[in-house]
Parts: sequence; C-alpha cells; structure tokens
Amino acid sequence: MKEFSNGLSCKDANSLDLVDYLARLGHTPQKVRGVDYWYLSPLRNERTPSFKVNRRLNVWYDHGEGAGGTLVDFGLRYFACTIPELLVQLFGSFPTIQQLPTFQIGAQEAPEKKLDIHGDRPIQSLSLQRYLHTRKIPISLAQKYLREVVFSLAGKRYLALGFPNRSGGYELRNDWFKGSSTPKDISCCFRGSRELAVFEGFFDFLSFLSIHQKQEVPRLDFLVLNSLSFAPKSLDVLTAYRQVRLYLDNDKAGEKHLRQLLKDCPQAKDERRFYQGYKDLNDWLMHMGKGTRFRQRPPFHSP
Repeated sequence: MKEFSNGLSCKDANSLDLVDYLARLGHTPQKVRGVDYWYLSPLRNERTPSFKVNRRLNVWYDHGEGAGGTLVDFGLRYFACTIPELLVQLFGSFPTIQQLPTFQIGAQEAPEKKLDIHGDRPIQSLSLQRYLHTRKIPISLAQKYLREVVFSLAGKRYLALGFPNRSGGYELRNDWFKGSSTPKDISCCFRGSRELAVFEGFFDFLSFLSIHQKQEVPRLDFLVLNSLSFAPKSLDVLTAYRQVRLYLDNDKAGEKHLRQLLKDCPQAKDERRFYQGYKDLNDWLMHMGKGTRFRQRPPFHSP
C-alpha cells in the first residue's frame, strides 16, 4: 500500500473506526442492529436511514446509491478531495491518528504528527478569498474576525482561515480542511448587551453578521461554541444573560444539546425555525436565491 509524506497510508486510515469517524463528523446512527449501524446518509438528503456501517468489517454501504467501501472511500466522497488531502484532514479531525505508530518513509522517520501554528496575518490568499465567496461571507467582514493562518501538519505547511478562541487557539478552515489548534475553547464577543446569541460554528456567526450587514446589527453579545462539547461547559456564561438566542445546527447533535440547554437555561430560545430545512444558518445563506424555501423574517427580529 502506498504511503504518503505524512506517514499515513490508506491501509492505516481504513483501520480507524468508521463509526467513531462518523460521530466526529456529527453523524449519529438512527438505529443499531447487532454489528450494523444505520444512518441518514451523510452523502445526500433522505428521511429514512439507508446508510449502513458494518462495524465488524468496518465498511459502509449506501443502499440509496448502491455504493459503499472503506473509510477512505467515504472520505473521498464526503469531502470531494484527493487521497493526500484526505489523509491530512484526518490528522486534524481524528485525534486517535496521533496514537498510531510512527511509519517509515524509506530510511527516514516520518515527521511528527501534530499541528503547529507558525503565524497569522490579514487574509491575502486568493484561494481563501474564493472559499469565503463560496460560503457567501464578504471579505470585508471576514477581515474583522478571521486571520490567514500558516500552520504545519505532518511536516508540510498550509494556509487556512483562522478564527481565534478565548484561550489563544484557532478554528481552522479552508476548502478541504477542517480542524483546530490547541488549546481548543469557545470564542466570545462581549459588547455590554444583556442578550446573547450562541452559534455552533464561526461560519454561522459570520452568516448572522452578513445577513445584517446592510442594516444595524442587533445589540447582542456573541458566543461561538466551536464544538458542541463546550455547550454544557458554557452554562455559567449563558445563565448570566437576560435572554439567550440559540442558533444551533438542524441535526441530531444540535437537537440533543439544544434540548439540554433549554432545560438548563430557562431564558434561552430556539431560533432554528428561521432556517428550518437547512443544515445551519450558513447553509441557508449559501442557498439564498437558489430556490430557497425560506419564507420567514431574517434570523433575528427585534420583539
């Protein structure tokens, strides 16, 4: 099996737990029957789960498409990327890879498998600007909240949009990579308001600001979770506000954490109805003007 310069081969990637990998991507099984895990297909929209993972064999099969394969086969379809790009992406989104033994490339030892930040600057890269355009985020707005970050992974340098968190780490995104540097934490923008808007990811936060760019942005404080695992850890922040507006994803994980937040924070309100039918606020923004089903007021309307 061919090995790439990051020291990870397709064979090694395919040995990783596919169910765990899907969970890290935000996909949870709708039902489990023995070794078979059934999902709503991550590759297309459906209402009845027809995407099956056999955990014993560690392979998947999408009955709706009549296609299946290994973890690598899935990753190539899911991210629409090349094999080398997928193997690099796995380092950023699948921490268990860090525990794999060191592989040898010829007589040399493979580079250390960790992500290092080498610096940041205003966004200059044309490819990152094009990526922002595909996500419908104006470059003028992105320059206020994002940085162009230079990072290395498995001995190679890359560029990504970096969204800083309160502990000095970054959420990192480009058109094929989704990861983060350490320390990982929430991101906050406090402006002295008694109302707080909570977003799952920074593209939803920037989408909110973009929607209101041509009008006065509501006087709100903002919190970006950067990971749903930080939702219960952020209750001390949420409960300090008179009103909390929750803009979480329209998926199983978002639903689960939203219900718990509504229970633990009585002043919280579910705002997902404004982009119902779409994965998240950015997904709704990206589809505006393309036969959008959105028929309500923008995702914030003063009472």
